[in-house]
Amino acid sequence: QVQLVESGGGLVQAGASLRLSCAASGRTFSGNAMGWFRQAPGKEREFVAAISWNGGSTRYADSVKGRFTISRDNAKNTVYLQMNSLKPEDTAVYYCAADSRRKNSDSYSTGSSYDYWGQGTQVTVSL
Repeated sequence: QVQLVESGGGLVQAGASLRLSCAASGRTFSGNAMGWFRQAPGKEREFVAAISWNGGSTRYADSVKGRFTISRDNAKNTVYLQMNSLKPEDTAVYYCAADSRRKNSDSYSTGSSYDYWGQGTQVTVSL
């Protein structure tokens, strides 16, 4: 059974940092594009960041550019999201996703490009 399991979420104050991890099991995604999305209460799911199979290409939503960094360790089958200078508007459930069909997706910001999803991890940023 293929699983993506996120971890590292929590409750922090504005300005703090968190690092999310997404560990894959059941198959390797070392040759695939992966991404992070988030969904705040009452809002639609939105793209956060994406990374190509070898980490050579990364993309970010404008709202997180310069504060968040996506990376991956293919030996550990794990993708990370380093989040710095967190703001209350970053509060959301963060989801990891994998595109099993592509190494580097042109549609990286579109949720339908990804066919595997994790359960999500809650990130809450207080003032």
